[in-house]
Amino acid sequence: MSHDADKLLTVRNLAVSFDGRDGPVHAVRGVDLSVRRGEVVCLVGESGSGKSVTGFSLMGLIDPPGRVSADELRFDGRDLLRATESERDALRGRDIAMVFQEPMTALNPGRTVGAQIAEVFLIHERIGRRQAWDRAVELMERVGIREPAQRARAYPHELSGGMRQRVMIAIACALTPRLIIADEPTTALDVTVQAQVLELLFTLQAQSGAAVLFITHDLGVVAEIADRVVVMQAGRIVEEGAVGQIFAQPRDPYTQALLAAVPDVDAPRDPARRLGRGTGAEAAR
Repeated sequence: MSHDADKLLTVRNLAVSFDGRDGPVHAVRGVDLSVRRGEVVCLVGESGSGKSVTGFSLMGLIDPPGRVSADELRFDGRDLLRATESERDALRGRDIAMVFQEPMTALNPGRTVGAQIAEVFLIHERIGRRQAWDRAVELMERVGIREPAQRARAYPHELSGGMRQRVMIAIACALTPRLIIADEPTTALDVTVQAQVLELLFTLQAQSGAAVLFITHDLGVVAEIADRVVVMQAGRIVEEGAVGQIFAQPRDPYTQALLAAVPDVDAPRDPARRLGRGTGAEAAR
């Protein structure tokens, strides 16, 4: 397989702007990005660097007055710039899925979590409601939620933060997407629950061979999970490379400053030992 053929997502010259009081505010400018099949790419930067806006734009979730433009935006060879809204809707969930930072804002507070998982199957697979519900309960059990039949009837506010994020992962992974965009999925969780949720996400990723674009500011997490690292500052990419190279020999002063700000960041361990997984690209081959 050629290097280009191995690319699942290709982005060239992505720009995102919003109307401001004194004219357009450019949140993202000139971003080139690619994710290969089965690869885990970490998009890293401080708050306001544009990394989450980048993820939202790839999902087609930037609404007016936001404006998104690119010279190229392809998923598995398909030109997303020319895709209709219905074609983009069909891709979302089935082929590209997103795990959001705060499930309380992403989940519908007025519907049970089981109904929200079942909706994924109802929309994309045209199965009956009973079958969709049973599959939702099975999926909740798979993501480690105890008493899933009972919990499926709960509303988001009745679950803990860790359980809500497990529900979000269940929704994202329901149809075994080929690309998962995870936007700071463990930021609001305590350290113990964070480790459990990461372990779950990357166990599912290893099983399916999905690629992951993981958006984070936590370089400790990056050292554990990344195959490749892309560093953003002020809406632009300033450096990218293999995780070992970025941690051992960062070239850009901003990357050096990010690493220096984290106490006791060691070089990444053997990839085969990271969260019990090999590198995503290797697992997919």
